[in-house]
Amino acid sequence: MTTPPPLRALMDELESQAEADRDPATTPDVGVIMGSDSDLPVMSGAHDALVELGFAEQTDYDDPPDARFTFETYVVSAHRTPELMDVYARTAEDRGLEVVIAGAGGKSADLPNMTASLAYPLPVIGVPVQEKSVDSVIGMPTGAPIVAVDAGKSYNAALSAAQILARSHDDLRERLVERHEDLKAGVADDSRRLHELGTPAYLEEMDRGE
Repeated sequence: MTTPPPLRALMDELESQAEADRDPATTPDVGVIMGSDSDLPVMSGAHDALVELGFAEQTDYDDPPDARFTFETYVVSAHRTPELMDVYARTAEDRGLEVVIAGAGGKSADLPNMTASLAYPLPVIGVPVQEKSVDSVIGMPTGAPIVAVDAGKSYNAALSAAQILARSHDDLRERLVERHEDLKAGVADDSRRLHELGTPAYLEEMDRGE
């Protein structure tokens, strides 16, 4: 079976990036991949979390954005383009990635698992795009690890990826801590307002979107 030229070109591009001698500060730190662009509404949560933490999306490997932490996004199908999945996973570490977030849907959500196997020992965080994908994503045998979040929780997957990076980057650790403190303060504010307004008035505010 022949490889379509566009697919071959993308695979060659990834291989070329892996062979380049790049400063790690200029390469994507996190890879976000999904089995289909129909998964993007769910997987965009990873984009949102990373951007909130100061990451920039790197769309050109040769022209990185002016940000210390970056991520890239690709569609990689385990079933329709297994050769692309193989190349992406095998080259991930050499291209500078430190962690991969992989999402897939359906009952045969194999992309996270296969990526974790091929990219080992690079950490891979699996995102079941649908509830029926959970068993497939987490069903790795002993000795073949994958980290996974609950169905649809790509936002949490991105936070976990940032936590991995934060072990060796103090500035990113500070961003995570600051975000966590803001969350705690928000809960305290909600608690006080609920107590002071009472349940009916608080519910009315929630209905009005205040």
